[in-house]
Amino acid sequence: MVKIKFPDGNVKEFESGVTGMDIAKSISHKLAKEVLSISVNGVTWDLMRGITTDSEIKLYTWDDEEGRHAFWHSSAHLMAEALQAIYPNIKFGIGPAIENGFYYDVDPGEGVAIQEKDLAEIEKKMLELARKNEEYCRIDVSKQEALNHFSSLNETYKVELINDLEDGTITYYRQGDFTDLCRGPHLPNTSYIKAIKLTSVAGAYWRGNEHNKMLTRIYGITFPKQKMLDEWLVLMEEAKQRDHRKIGKEMELFMFSQAVGSGLPMWLPKGAMLRDRLEAFLRKVQKKYGYEQVITPHIGNVNLYKTSGHFQKYGKDSFQVITTPQEGEEFMLNISQWCGQFMLKPMNCPHHCEMYKFKPRSYKDLPVRFAEFGTVYRYEQSGELHGLTRVRGFTQDDAHLFCTPDQLKEEFKKVIDIIFTIFKALSFENFTAQVSLRDPNNKEKYIGTDENWEKAESAIIEAAAEKGLKTTVELGEAAFYGPKLDFMVKDAIGRKWQLGTIQVDYNLPERFELEYTGADNQKHRPVMIHRAPFGSMERFVAVLIEHTGGKFPLWLTPDQVVVLPISEKYNDYAQKVVNFLNNSDIRTVLDDRNEKIGRKIRDNELKKIPYMLIVGEQEMNENKVSVRRQGEGDKGSMTTEEFAEMINKEVEAQLNSIYNE
Repeated sequence: MVKIKFPDGNVKEFESGVTGMDIAKSISHKLAKEVLSISVNGVTWDLMRGITTDSEIKLYTWDDEEGRHAFWHSSAHLMAEALQAIYPNIKFGIGPAIENGFYYDVDPGEGVAIQEKDLAEIEKKMLELARKNEEYCRIDVSKQEALNHFSSLNETYKVELINDLEDGTITYYRQGDFTDLCRGPHLPNTSYIKAIKLTSVAGAYWRGNEHNKMLTRIYGITFPKQKMLDEWLVLMEEAKQRDHRKIGKEMELFMFSQAVGSGLPMWLPKGAMLRDRLEAFLRKVQKKYGYEQVITPHIGNVNLYKTSGHFQKYGKDSFQVITTPQEGEEFMLNISQWCGQFMLKPMNCPHHCEMYKFKPRSYKDLPVRFAEFGTVYRYEQSGELHGLTRVRGFTQDDAHLFCTPDQLKEEFKKVIDIIFTIFKALSFENFTAQVSLRDPNNKEKYIGTDENWEKAESAIIEAAAEKGLKTTVELGEAAFYGPKLDFMVKDAIGRKWQLGTIQVDYNLPERFELEYTGADNQKHRPVMIHRAPFGSMERFVAVLIEHTGGKFPLWLTPDQVVVLPISEKYNDYAQKVVNFLNNSDIRTVLDDRNEKIGRKIRDNELKKIPYMLIVGEQEMNENKVSVRRQGEGDKGSMTTEEFAEMINKEVEAQLNSIYNE
């Protein structure tokens, strides 16, 4: 017999070899139909794997990330089985579950290309195989057995993976005619998979190395019910309409140019205005909390990043001349002619550490709070670039706080308050916080002493608890120099984004030998807090666009009003209205194109301008405007003075609700 402890603390005895499915059936028939995987002593297992020792368990359904992971991982194997049937010479790379679905990297064979038009045939084959109710069977094998098996199939990518594995840790999973190298976990059988959508085909370098062969990556998503897929497809259509790349172009916010370089966004006038207002908003909030703005260079001596440890940690990825497989596409990062090597700045914190050292500091001077909208540059592979969310040059709303250990928790809580203010102002109402700690089983990945790590982790956990934050804990997700608190927001259509981060750091003050004189007249090390509430301006604006669909709050939107004359006869009056409103601090533009008024209204609806003022003969004679509100239609007519007063009151109310909490 084995003792099984449930999440609520109850303990029951079962026969040795009991499976997760057996346990679910002992609870209820409904649960047995819904359960997808099981956690056994903190490790996720297949439901059909026998438990032979006393264990703590948790059963996972579709509502749990671990349950969906098993479902989508199994779906990746099902897709691979279908691909193997359709493309006999195909070779397989890796096929993981991801946040929403799965993918598989494959080499279709010489002269064979898998394209978007082929996905329907693959989906059809997947459904055919799923209905066969094929079991996912876990098989333990030796390293030599695995090498022999995959070598005989000429699966060169699998052989390469096996060579990196320890003997005694290798398992296969087999369903039907397909066998894969895999740790699992998986569903009991393929019949769970009822609805399938393969979403896209892309290129991906083997093992993420651009010097390796480009494989074909096929993305997909599956569900246990067709209704769930139908709902997801509606959501994806909404996501397409909210795509920040589409809306950014329609609203003329930003652009990219191959002549400038991939991953290097350029902000157009309206986008620059939007970004400036976001920066001004944060500056005003930060001023309330005692921050001081600073500016640092775009380059730094390589020794600066060696002192911080960033060069040693990320040198292969972020600190090299940016080159890409595209001929002629090269970006200069190294400048070696000047008394040493200089590099484009990949982060701001080392510069701020040097600023702290500018003069002696007393405990009476602390906390010191340096804030900067600092542009940094990091290499991203061409295939990873995506609009404003993955770029090679971006501006962080960075700040670094230097405080005494006694001040740490209070300062951390104040940063949380700043993030709360931002989320409220921009209607991010659904969010959680992730406490990212170091991996206790892999401490060599991190710098610093155990004592400092324990103090930093405790400070974050306590501060989050005292602010009433709903948190999850993730081991192994800390920065290499310290733990952090990451804010995860859900947008208007339920997608999850990471926005805002706060990190506690005892290590950079050690590496830069930062000091302050304490009340005891002795030298002490300050504690450092890294924080970026927006994360980066580029990523934040992308998420904000997709969250709002481009319909920004009135106080923030680049153009608040557009004036639409019915015909050219009324252009002079329309210009008079524009001038009056701009002089009343209302951002107003004129659309005096020789187009019908219906066309003008439709075009400006796409630009997401909140108010449209239509002027014709009656409005001109009465010194009035006809008002249309974005998404609401006709709001009647009023004088320009009345309209200006209404707009300014609306903006004032919005800003008061933000600043006067």
